[in-house]
Amino acid sequence: MPRADFYLIDKPRFREQPLLLVCELAKRAYASQRPTLILARDFAQAEAIDELLWAFEEDGYIPHQLAGDDDDANTAVLIVPPGIDTADRPLQINLREACPAGHYDRVLEVVAADPAEREGSRTRWGEYKRRGFEVNKFDM
Repeated sequence: MPRADFYLIDKPRFREQPLLLVCELAKRAYASQRPTLILARDFAQAEAIDELLWAFEEDGYIPHQLAGDDDDANTAVLIVPPGIDTADRPLQINLREACPAGHYDRVLEVVAADPAEREGSRTRWGEYKRRGFEVNKFDM
């Protein structure tokens, strides 16, 4: 059964910089050797995640890049701005307003503390349930 895990941002560290949680989740995915897509809302957010992943781990490196390169298939974590087509991967980190299309085993939804963000996440929660996903919530 596919899974959708919602990470609701609550801790001050993530409230101030929500993309840190995205990096933390990408780090866990890489450690478990699961090829991952990070679905960014826009190109600026994709670039911000790219920069943060470079600086995120002082003593470790998470192989990543922006999608759209010949080397996409060989990169562990692919950051995908809207409008770029990529092959499906088993794990997706979704920052967009809609549920991702395609085939995947697990999706991680990062939800900011903002009330509008929470409202959008409720819509996606219902959509995943209708698609037969096991849905979980974690306060971060």
